[in-house]
Amino acid sequence: MDKPLIVGVDGSDPSLRALDWAVDEAAARGVPLHVVHASRWEWYEGHEPSFDINRTSVQALSDHIAASAVERALHRTTVVKVTSEVLPEDPAVALALISPEACALVVGSRGRGELAELLLGSISLSVAAHATSPVFVVRGGEKSLRGGFRTVVVGVDAPQEADGAVEFAFREAAARNAAVTVVHAWRRPAREIPGSPSTAPDDHQRRATELVEEAVRDARAAHPEITVRSETVEGHARTALLAASRDADLLVIGARRRRGHVGMQLGPVNHALLHHSACPVAVVPHA
Repeated sequence: MDKPLIVGVDGSDPSLRALDWAVDEAAARGVPLHVVHASRWEWYEGHEPSFDINRTSVQALSDHIAASAVERALHRTTVVKVTSEVLPEDPAVALALISPEACALVVGSRGRGELAELLLGSISLSVAAHATSPVFVVRGGEKSLRGGFRTVVVGVDAPQEADGAVEFAFREAAARNAAVTVVHAWRRPAREIPGSPSTAPDDHQRRATELVEEAVRDARAAHPEITVRSETVEGHARTALLAASRDADLLVIGARRRRGHVGMQLGPVNHALLHHSACPVAVVPHA
């Protein structure tokens, strides 16, 4: 049985945009959709506000958020099986723990309240850093959310670490009938002396092109129907990828998983992309 696509919802507008996007993604993949709302009910025990909110009312609200999300999903599609679950847990923890059961997780980029951008931004970052499955962070303009560019962008660094992200990008492109743009940014070592023969830009460009060809060789062979474009540019990776995201439906990036490492593992480039990409971002754990 196919693993479901799991989407986290909290009732906010960005969360509902992520839900709509997840419905379309599940339909394209041909997998079920599982809606999850997580609320730390136990926090309210012993911390009840003076206006008489208690665990029962919080649970009722949580049930309503999940049920409304399912109803919205079923109005959007008739071809996807939709289920839901309410978990009494911190949202970031809940989604990370449930990630092994998902083909991928979907989260919005913001949440509810005055500190929405900060609070749900931190949840999205935490899920992207710790989930064992790929994570989609849904952001960007309407054209990218509708798949209007018909392009999936994937960032490539070292070929040996790019396999998962590249293969994921090609599968996404196949499901969307889209092209793949492979982006690799290179920078000449600081020790090189400008103008010396060893620093000829053509040499760096040639090596960058060879690196990209190696990184996509297997995926290209497995998906010969997909149009592949490459962009190898001198400069910062975050600059090149943010520029490419402006004309893309999805930006795919890899994330290192270090054994025994506690805390964020995304790195400054991925962190910047999750905050500023002009389209949805898929974070794919390295094997």
